[in-house]
Amino acid sequence: MNFFEFIFQDWSVNRGNIKGRLILLLFRIANFCSTRKIYYYIGFPYLLFYRILVEWFFSVEIPWNTRIGKNLSLYHGQALVMTNHVVIGENCTLRQSTTIGNKQARDGGFSGSPVIGNHVDIGSNVCLIGDIVVGDDVIIGCGAVVVKSVSACCIVTGNPGVERRRKDI
Repeated sequence: MNFFEFIFQDWSVNRGNIKGRLILLLFRIANFCSTRKIYYYIGFPYLLFYRILVEWFFSVEIPWNTRIGKNLSLYHGQALVMTNHVVIGENCTLRQSTTIGNKQARDGGFSGSPVIGNHVDIGSNVCLIGDIVVGDDVIIGCGAVVVKSVSACCIVTGNPGVERRRKDI
């Protein structure tokens, strides 16, 4: 994949969503710079620019070294927070006011971060916290708090998040 294919890999799935396109374009450029050593040093000023613009002005915290698969849809890019150890698969959807991260242990250490499979649709105001795995083809309903791993092909709702039923594929 060349540079332009890499940075525009989310473009088509965010058609009509200028803010989502811009945030993901800026993220992909920063991710490209941060994951290739020579570009990291050359692109460091851009990484600072990315952090200031995306975190401070758009209120979206996607660390530049987060691993995110292609075709991420980002609706209402606002108040989205994730840690840099999160892994997101391909063809996923994220909505506003969602937190994806780790939790701090009593000893001061941190848990692992969520690993999200392919084709996962995450509603607004969702919290995915801790060393969990979300399987492929999952829908997580609005306001769910997920602290345990989730099987593939299911729908999760509630606080705490509960697998309500299997999803028909």
